[in-house]
Amino acid sequence: MSTDTGSAASPEDTATAVEKPYPSAAAGWFLVVMLTIAYIFSFVDRYILGLLVEPIKAEFALTDIQIGWLLAAFTIIYGFVGVFMGWLIDRGKRIWIVSVGIALWSAATVATGMAKNFVQLFIARMSVGVGEATLSPATFSMIGDSFPPEKRGKPIAFYSSALPIGAGLASLLSAGIIAWAASGGTQSLPLFGELSPWRFTLIVVGLPGIFLALFFLLMKEPARRPDLRA
Repeated sequence: MSTDTGSAASPEDTATAVEKPYPSAAAGWFLVVMLTIAYIFSFVDRYILGLLVEPIKAEFALTDIQIGWLLAAFTIIYGFVGVFMGWLIDRGKRIWIVSVGIALWSAATVATGMAKNFVQLFIARMSVGVGEATLSPATFSMIGDSFPPEKRGKPIAFYSSALPIGAGLASLLSAGIIAWAASGGTQSLPLFGELSPWRFTLIVVGLPGIFLALFFLLMKEPARRPDLRA
């Protein structure tokens, strides 16, 4: 008589799962709320450029084709890098990966506002895509380790609600900042000097994310749970 020991969970794996209870509901939801805030930031940084196309096009004398490539830069790199990010998140410290991603896309948004030509704009928008590709794979992985299967629907739905909220905030923030900046012509920021309204908008929108990234470095991620499926 033969014994099949193929892919079934070992007693050690089962014991490990028992020894590692899920985090408290408060800890799990705190993580979800912070990740959702990061997701809202990501959508603001993602959509803001599309609302600033006209002044950017005018300043750099860009063609419609160049504007198309500029708007597509994020999508192209986001989809391409996402596969690698999934692999990395399965192996690395997820909360640190998210922190680096937030810092990267926020700094890239600031860099967009400081760009001097089309190539710099294009590279900056590609960098936004690289940074944002870290967030959702890490989020769903950590939600899976923070809540039992029957309780994951609500946190996932809560996180997904950031999509329309972020898009709406992008419109409201950009409209408000541009109107305020335009009313006084150029604006000045420490270290950045005099800025046109569209540059001022991108820098003001991007800078807060860098501080959010630092906060994520201090957060604790849930312990990875073994896959006990046969």
